[in-house]
Order: sequence, then structure tokens, then C-alpha cells
Amino acid sequence: MKLAVNLLAREAVPLAEAAEELGYDLALAPEGYRNDAVSVLGLVAGRTRRIGLGSAVMQIPARPPAAAALTAATIDALSGGRFRLGLGLSNPDVSEGWYGVPFDRPLGRTREYVEIVRAALRGGPVTYQGEHFQLPLADRAAAPLHLYAEGYRPDLPVYLGAVGPRNLRLAGEIADGWIGVFTSPDGVREAVAEIARGRAARGLTLDGFEVIPSLPTAVADTVEEAAEQLRGQYRYLMGIGDPETNFYCRLARGFGFEEGVERMHERLAAGDQAGAAAAVPTEFIAMTALVGDEDRIAGRMKDYADAGVTTLSIMVSAAATTLEGRLGILRTCAKAAAR
Repeated sequence: MKLAVNLLAREAVPLAEAAEELGYDLALAPEGYRNDAVSVLGLVAGRTRRIGLGSAVMQIPARPPAAAALTAATIDALSGGRFRLGLGLSNPDVSEGWYGVPFDRPLGRTREYVEIVRAALRGGPVTYQGEHFQLPLADRAAAPLHLYAEGYRPDLPVYLGAVGPRNLRLAGEIADGWIGVFTSPDGVREAVAEIARGRAARGLTLDGFEVIPSLPTAVADTVEEAAEQLRGQYRYLMGIGDPETNFYCRLARGFGFEEGVERMHERLAAGDQAGAAAAVPTEFIAMTALVGDEDRIAGRMKDYADAGVTTLSIMVSAAATTLEGRLGILRTCAKAAAR
């Protein structure tokens, strides 16, 4: 099992450089409320030489497929063939609230989007008439999509961020890898089983398919001390939008933490951010993150490897610590993985 680092935008260069020296395989740039992935990856591409670069994930509603293909080709060329294109639909709040793009029929939208991106990367003019995307528009005799970028790989890997059985099967069918978040080893096993069904639908096995969960990570002598560093991140993500549709809240409920979710949102509604963070169940954090000392982290890494993970992404951005603290997390995880 290889390691990846999930970058923090303002510290992306020192984190990526340290990960490269420690032998990490991949540096992933998230995209969300705080930063886009492309700017971070462009910066890191110029400051590293060996480590792979990936978006985790570029949001499908934010860009037409042509823009995503052109961006992927550009970063791949500038980095000497190190880029991996991670794509995802995000959630209804972001898709509709930020970008004004309907979230309906997400599977069909994702399938068409990936088909156009792959066709554009293969080179040559691209025309496409689907339910969600029409290139060119039917009433226009416009020039078709055609990339003229040079130096990129036409078959550069495409990964999907996916949640839920049907999305996971789609990832297995049309993608080269899966990027997950906040999942337990048992959750990985369930995801891999669905991915395998999608692969089988195309007559493929899991050989060569990347399974990359991104896990919040904090190092301390005890699980409780480490979990304290992650509470703010869990409170932030579990507090986005409607708690009934919020992915992280649904995940916590699935693990049996319904009461903790309700208590957290009660505190949020009262304007008590600290109380909301304290209400996040420690057990939920321990199940879906890497927390504790080097010994415990090494054991949990083995659990994830046994569940089918090919690359484990260390989400140092989640920990409430300094740059030096995040560099320490990377070093501890490298030693734990070596064991």
C-alpha cells in the first residue's frame, strides 16, 4: 500500500516537498469552499519532480468537460506526466448553490462528462449529443471541441470521488480509480465490492484500479488527544447544508451515532461552535480517521490495506496544528507504513 498526502493550500509546497522526500507516491489537492485544486497543483508541479499529482476532486459542476480536459492536459504536460484527474459531483448545496447546476440525474451527468473528457484527451475533434451535454449546440454550426495542448498523456488516469452503491459501481465501470473520504476499513470493503461489480460489467478485474481513501490524521499519545485535533474539521463538514442530506451526517448515523449528530446540530443552531465540535462522537472520529500514536496508526494502516486500499491519503489539512505539526504527521505516517 502506497501513501498520499492531502494538501493544505497555503502550505502546499512544503507539504508536497516533504512528502516527496519521504517517498509518498501522490499529492492530492482538494477543492471546495476554501480553495480550488488547479491553482494549488500548478504551484506544486513547479516545485516537485517525482511525486504524482492529483485533484481530489475537481468539481464537475464548476467546469464544462472541455475545461476539465484542457486543465488536465496542461497540468500533465507541465508536470512531466505526473497528473491524475480526480472528478466528483460534490453535493447539491455546492452544485446548485454555488454553480447554479442542477444536481438531478447525477449518474448520467457523470458518465457523459467523463466520456467527453476522455474523448478530448485522445485528440481530434469531439462532437457529442447526450442528455446533459451537447457539443456543439444543436442550433450552431460551431467548431467542435479539439485540444491542441502538447506533451500530455492521452490516457492519463481518471479517478472518481463517489459515495453510494450506484456511484461506486459507476466508478468501477468508467474510471481508473476511486477517491473516498471519511471511511472505515469495513466501509472500504463494501466500496471495493461495489466497484468490483462495476468492473465486472465491463469484463474487467480490480487489477490496476486505484482505491484511495483520504483520512483525517492526527498524532498523539492517545486516541482522545488526537481526536481533539480533528473535531473542528468534523464539525465543519458535518455542518454544511441540510443535516438530512449531508453525507458526513448520514455516515455518522449509519455507524449508530444519531444522537451525536442531533446534539451537534443543536449546538450549531445555538451558535455554539465549540459545543458543536465537542458533540462529535470520539468513536466516530476513531472509526473514520487515523488517530493515536505510531503503533496504533500502523495497525490501522494494515486494516485499510487488508480491506483493499492501494493508496492511503493522509489528510494533514484536517488537523488543528501548525505546519511543523503537519510535517510531523507525514513523518510518523511514513514510519508507520514502513512497519
